Amino acid sequence: MPDEASPEETSPEETNTGGTAGAATTTPPTAPRLTWRRMLSDLVRPSRAQAFMAIVLCLLTTAIIWQVRVRSADDTYAGMRRADLVQILDQLNANATKLRQDIANEEAAQRDLQSGADSRKVAQEKANARLKELQVLAGTVAATGPGIVITVVDPEHQVTGDMVLDAVEEMRDAGAEAVDVNGVRVVAQTWFGGSAGAVTVNGAPLQPPYVITVIGEPHALEEGARFRGGLVSQVQAPQVGARVDISTRDSVEITSTTQPKQPRFAQPTR
Repeated sequence: MPDEASPEETSPEETNTGGTAGAATTTPPTAPRLTWRRMLSDLVRPSRAQAFMAIVLCLLTTAIIWQVRVRSADDTYAGMRRADLVQILDQLNANATKLRQDIANEEAAQRDLQSGADSRKVAQEKANARLKELQVLAGTVAATGPGIVITVVDPEHQVTGDMVLDAVEEMRDAGAEAVDVNGVRVVAQTWFGGSAGAVTVNGAPLQPPYVITVIGEPHALEEGARFRGGLVSQVQAPQVGARVDISTRDSVEITSTTQPKQPRFAQPTR
């Protein structure tokens, strides 16, 4: 019949009114406000969960830092070429061989002194040999022996005192026993300074080309100079524009000497 309303035509208001009359309207709970006082209270008196999380984060941070340091240490050799690693191994083997020979010589001298057979003569010879070694190291006498001559040509005047110092240190690491730079004997008290194009040694200016004469095992010295990141790589970089020539020789003579200085502070221990 036309007066009957179908269920679909029932208004929403009538439907809601029929079953929910008098029901209370509910609202979603609101999150508690995070105030500075509450944050300060949590910091002063943390809960067990907060303390546990702090310990976990601390351990995790420590592990990450340790891993980064280990990775950095490994990268020192991980990025090197095979030829560079072979050079390092050759230098270590040469140093080990020299140390073994020195130990053998010292043990032989000790046996001669303890045997009692002409021990006074042996002691005198040993003292004289040691004196000559110290004189060479101190730079008070001329020296000769196998070695190399390094010539650094600096047309752009970009070589600095630090570069020359690095070259000398590399030669010492490679087993140099005597070093001369442009006629100046390099000893423990020698110092280099100056900016690009104004290199000085002991305060006196050095003029290019810089000639570094070194006495030692020629192969080890040359490899020490050509080692990646060493003298050749540093000086021949595009921003410097210098050139390095290395000459290996069976006999090198260093005639420059230096006068030892009386120490002001250090005294021998009795």
